[in-house]
Amino acid sequence: MYKNLIVLAISFCSCFNTVFADSFSKLRVYQADNPQTIIYETSDNADIAAVLNGVSIRFEQWEATQVLSEQAQQQEVIAAYQADVDQLVQENGYTYIDVARMAPNSPKKAELRQKFLREHYHTEDEVRFFVEGFGLFYLHINDNVYIVRCEAGDLISIPANYRHWFDMSQAPYFTAIRFFLNKDGWIGHFTGSDIAASFIQD
Repeated sequence: MYKNLIVLAISFCSCFNTVFADSFSKLRVYQADNPQTIIYETSDNADIAAVLNGVSIRFEQWEATQVLSEQAQQQEVIAAYQADVDQLVQENGYTYIDVARMAPNSPKKAELRQKFLREHYHTEDEVRFFVEGFGLFYLHINDNVYIVRCEAGDLISIPANYRHWFDMSQAPYFTAIRFFLNKDGWIGHFTGSDIAASFIQD
């Protein structure tokens, strides 16, 4: 299908519930040393994109209307969004694609949540296309923390070396197609900071 494309199965759970159906994308901005006070908030997609673009983060709304079965495996998910996958691969030369899928009843949800809640960075852009559910990215940029709630249809690209963490919540529900240049896939470099603990609410 693609030259040098490697696809890795990372389907954590196939039992999905139709929850969070009325949710929407959202952005909140805080000072990094003051997690109690919101300095900016919006649920307008154009405003979210504009603010994030100002700190070099790509945020776009794409169509995510394909109905995926509870048993849908990685190849099915990618095939359902083949045109979008092809476009991103052509634009950026990604060679490694996988699908992360989580449900509220996943036996590994607590372990995986804690892993991604630690502040880290990557040496390549972190690119995610959410096609079901939601997830929250916390972006520690200069003196601020940007919290981005990504919903189905949201495409986000976080530049290399940006400090951040990801919260899938205690009852995770999302499917995201992930794009990599590195054939080894997700590699996180943890900063050792405990800043995430100040912002995460169980």
